[in-house]
Amino acid sequence: MRTAYGVETVRAAERDLMARLPEGALMQRAAAGLAAACADLLGRVYGSRVVLLVGSGDNGGDALYAGARLARRGAGVTAVLLSPERVHAGGLGALRRAGGVVVGVGGAEELIGRADLVMDGIVGIGGKGGLRAEAVPLAEAAARGRAAVVAVDLPSGVDVDTGEVRGAAVRADLTVTFGTHKPGLLVDPAREYAGAVRLVDIGLELPAEAELEALQHADVAALLPVPVSESDKYRRGVVGIAAGSARYPGAAVLAVAGALRGGAGAVRYVGPAGDAVIARFPETLVSDQGPRRAGRVQAWVVGPGAGDDAGTVAEVLAADVPVLVDADGLRLADAGAVRGRGAPTLMTPHAGEAAALLGVAREEVEGARLAAVRELAGRYGATVLLKGSTTLVAGAGGGPVRVNPTGTPWLATAGSGDVLSGLAGSLLAAGLSTVDAGSVAAYLHGLAGRYAADGAPVGAHDVAGSIGGAWRDVCG
Repeated sequence: MRTAYGVETVRAAERDLMARLPEGALMQRAAAGLAAACADLLGRVYGSRVVLLVGSGDNGGDALYAGARLARRGAGVTAVLLSPERVHAGGLGALRRAGGVVVGVGGAEELIGRADLVMDGIVGIGGKGGLRAEAVPLAEAAARGRAAVVAVDLPSGVDVDTGEVRGAAVRADLTVTFGTHKPGLLVDPAREYAGAVRLVDIGLELPAEAELEALQHADVAALLPVPVSESDKYRRGVVGIAAGSARYPGAAVLAVAGALRGGAGAVRYVGPAGDAVIARFPETLVSDQGPRRAGRVQAWVVGPGAGDDAGTVAEVLAADVPVLVDADGLRLADAGAVRGRGAPTLMTPHAGEAAALLGVAREEVEGARLAAVRELAGRYGATVLLKGSTTLVAGAGGGPVRVNPTGTPWLATAGSGDVLSGLAGSLLAAGLSTVDAGSVAAYLHGLAGRYAADGAPVGAHDVAGSIGGAWRDVCG
């Protein structure tokens, strides 16, 4: 599992480590890893042209020391000092001794245009807001140029703790981060600016509980339900799907498609799209008697394509089993009924639905995804899976937020969310917690989207059909 920690936690760990090391040793560790990453990206260091964008503070020092290492290997290194009066003195001296050149911002854009690699050491992890005015032309020149852009610890201009981007920021091809991942490197919109991320271990000792977690194959494999010799369809869990309407029967079909591939032993469908569901999936247990009379289930999914059927949503929310609420169900659900439930609840909004629930503009949610998912989880007393470019899962009781690393833009297609809801609901019925069910479902759904698309447009039914392949890949 990958973990991410915020600024104050990282700084505390750095202080503890520096107290046990010789002066400057920690920065040298970071600079060595940074220089190695840059050398790998360049391929041939000797004769290459490297421009360092150097601000004040330790990130500028890291860049200067790394630049000195590249200069000693034959690179032509020029440092552009944005704050000459506050530059890291030790790093500057090392660069000059290695033959590096030091200049001011005048003429720097031309240097950037001729460079093979640009190193962004403008702002450290404590920076807030976008780039200052004097740095903006340099970031723009780097974006226009042919050089690879490497960010030191994080792209300058992004908020490391929240993933927000409140102004101009550097767009990196590679971010070399030290000690641990930071939230802004995993959460959009900042993640989009980070490019590929390379973690350099500098020996930090960090708390057991992180601020963000990202599951990997082994974590997901350990959580997936596996039948044993005594299992039958009821012991494996039964998931109820209350979805679809005369106008949106396809939502029911797609939610059932996801549920059938999610590990539960059986799927019960309740709603007006029974004929469409049976025609596609004859193994489904179909009822038109409403949720209370459908038979026993271990979890419910309610809302996809439900139209204005508030009665069914209320009936499902009254059930004493885990409930996943999606799509129209989010609009129709009574907030007090959600907060008052005794059994766990998983809500799965996209940004527009989250904005409506919070009473803010969609752009506010998209610009501050981490804050939005935490606010929703706290306000509704539910686990919230916020869908989007980076899917986030926040538990009702706080704790680390899960961020999903497997998604693809091809999943932005009609019905994809219905498949995800069915899949997550099935995992709930199989016994996973709301946080684990949401996280594992998002992981498999993202992989399935990649496999189904394979670089081309994809439909939601294709995504559902690829869940089995994603499951086998994770467990293989």
